[in-house]
Amino acid sequence: MPRSTELPSATELARQSNRHFPGESSAYRQARTALLAEEIELRRQIEHVAALRRKLPPGGVVPEDYVFQGAHGPASLSSLFGRHDTLVTYNWMFGPQRERSCPMCTSLLSAFDGEMPDILQRVAFAVIARSPVTKMLAFAKERGWRHLPLYSSQGTNFNQLYAFEDPDANEDMPAFNVFHREGNVIRHFWGDEMNMPTADPGQDPRGAPDLMPIWNILDHTPAGRGKDWYPSLDYPAA
Repeated sequence: MPRSTELPSATELARQSNRHFPGESSAYRQARTALLAEEIELRRQIEHVAALRRKLPPGGVVPEDYVFQGAHGPASLSSLFGRHDTLVTYNWMFGPQRERSCPMCTSLLSAFDGEMPDILQRVAFAVIARSPVTKMLAFAKERGWRHLPLYSSQGTNFNQLYAFEDPDANEDMPAFNVFHREGNVIRHFWGDEMNMPTADPGQDPRGAPDLMPIWNILDHTPAGRGKDWYPSLDYPAA
């Protein structure tokens, strides 16, 4: 990764940390300071990648002004932008063939529901699935979601083009997409492309950085995210 000559070395910055915890050994502090330098490098890499993302050339023009079904009736893709020029969409794995939502999507959307009032200050957001919107709203009520803008893409090919779902297969695919509007033209800006073919051996095909808060928290723990644990819709009583 290109480094600015104006930045001090991460090792130098790490050594300036004055945080020390009760009972830590000199071996712990030495290893922790080395890790801090790597964390500083990671932060710089995240900033670098975000800057490259913002510099992407204009993406493809959206082929049509899709009409979705929302809580209050039909809503065109262009209307989902509201007062913003940027729209983030998440394709929810809750197609008509599913009795219950994907547990991973549910975990992610539960976190986003709490953040949504803040997110909507900066960009528009829409959660899209192929199930009827009434089914989506009923599940949202069950989970206690209050802020997620939910829309059904039933009857459109939006999921096929932007979530790469096979129209002949009875399956769903999760997908993040970002659209940008300039005047009356809506273009695709960015979409996640980290899937199974891009995963390292033994690794889930997660994005970088991972947008699921739970994985980011678990990555800071001794056991990490583990190899065989995933969120569930329900857990046995303690």
